[in-house]
Amino acid sequence: MSGANEARSPRGNPLNGFEETVKDFWASRPRRPHSGRKVAGVAAGLGDRYGIDPVVIRVALFAATVFGGFGLVFYLLAWLFFPGESDEVSGFESMIGRGRSTMTKAFAAMLTIVTIPVIGWTFGGGWFDGGGLIGFALLATCLYLLHRSRGQDNRPAPAFAHPGSSPAASGIGAFTMSSDTPTAATAAPGWDPLAADPAGWDLPDRAAPVPPPPSGDYNYNSPDDEPRRPRQRSKIGAATLGVAVIVAGVGVALNLNDVDWFSIRHIIGLVLGVLGVGLVAGAFVRGARGLIGLAIPLAIAGMVLTTSTFDRLDVRGGVGDLAATPRSVAELQPEYRHAAGQMKLDLTQLPLSAPITTSVSNGAGNTVVTVPETADVTFSCETTAGEVDCLKRTTNGVGQGAVNGTDTGTDGVGGQKITLHVSNGVGKVEVRRG
Repeated sequence: MSGANEARSPRGNPLNGFEETVKDFWASRPRRPHSGRKVAGVAAGLGDRYGIDPVVIRVALFAATVFGGFGLVFYLLAWLFFPGESDEVSGFESMIGRGRSTMTKAFAAMLTIVTIPVIGWTFGGGWFDGGGLIGFALLATCLYLLHRSRGQDNRPAPAFAHPGSSPAASGIGAFTMSSDTPTAATAAPGWDPLAADPAGWDLPDRAAPVPPPPSGDYNYNSPDDEPRRPRQRSKIGAATLGVAVIVAGVGVALNLNDVDWFSIRHIIGLVLGVLGVGLVAGAFVRGARGLIGLAIPLAIAGMVLTTSTFDRLDVRGGVGDLAATPRSVAELQPEYRHAAGQMKLDLTQLPLSAPITTSVSNGAGNTVVTVPETADVTFSCETTAGEVDCLKRTTNGVGQGAVNGTDTGTDGVGGQKITLHVSNGVGKVEVRRG
């Protein structure tokens, strides 16, 4: 016969496989709290469930939304299938009559209708081909590993049906608890040997024990019995920032040495990868939150530079104003490159010679090339954002195509033959005669 004080064997981990983990996640999925939420409480619910800073989760969902769109899909699905803090079931389950939820059926239906095209857009290519599938794989893997390691902690309390709510079958709601075991009927009162009404007994109440006074010096004005210990600073943030600076420096150095793969977009992507690893590691020790202030603007810059509109932005070359006037073919450089500033190239002093070719590239700023009046010029001019005016052929705006053409000058065919390639990241491009 076992007694109350008999030692119990420790409970084993029920998550023995993939199927058990998925079932346990569904049975104990996070609840969306009323406090601490920004929109629907998805990030706050995940943070409370697995002991992670919600800010880190919001940054991860934002990054997954920017690069592929699955972050938005995950948020909408969690909004539909995560119950509220005081709900029996989720909004979607309430919509199909599985229990009670504070989310109205009309709003749940509207959210379902919105989610379907978003899923199609995400996995149909979006603006970042393959990003939706990659984001799905990463978020699903992280959620699975989190539940495997922390699924037994912070399990949400079950929500009971309120009186007057629609009846539901046992076990239908995700957090409903009911029992099919019949309760015993109330026993009839037996024979009373004193033949007296117990309500008429006037017995003194038992006095509650007086707690002993605190020993030693006690601060009665302190709201807490124990002073709070200062929070220890995590070294993950500083280490991650140092690695990110090193990665950025190496990338810029390789870019300046004409390693084409290390463009601005790739450098920002590498730095974001380092910051992401640091944020994930810091989430487990509640540190490295300061990296968020650096990751968000970099993510926005990376999203902008990922578009093909800014594929000509280059940081190689000097900074400041540049003016060049070659007076011989030997002085003429095959390429003039500048990172930022005003560029002026004057080709009017070149002597008549064999056909010449040169390229001009400027990252940000205005570029002006002056050619002789009688030269036969074949040109290609383009800018990512700004105005192009190449020998009276113009475009203006963002992401416009290159302006190509040939102009033989005031005397017609027969002058100095010049081939020009002029490109700007941001700014005005102008080719004129002088």
